[in-house]
Amino acid sequence: MKEQSSKRIAREKRTVERMVRLYCRKNERHDSLCPACEELLVYAHKRLSACPFGENKPTCKRCSIHCYRPDMRERMRAVMRYAGPHMLFHHPIDTLKHAWQSLT
Repeated sequence: MKEQSSKRIAREKRTVERMVRLYCRKNERHDSLCPACEELLVYAHKRLSACPFGENKPTCKRCSIHCYRPDMRERMRAVMRYAGPHMLFHHPIDTLKHAWQSLT
């Protein structure tokens, strides 16, 4: 069961990283992650690693626990608002998996 949990969290980390990189590259026009986006990504990975739901982790939007600090939550919302719609073109498989998970 622990292996499945780590697979789930690893997939979430990969998706978040792709969203943050896409946001930084396309919205902020940086070639590589800027310090603010790097900080957000490290923070998000740390929070995912500590997720008490593990394998059963819901999408953040549907989660009953808000584990992000308010300032980081707002920054992540901005990233998701921008990157979410663009992910379909850049990472369609991840987008479909995330959409499926949101429905279940």
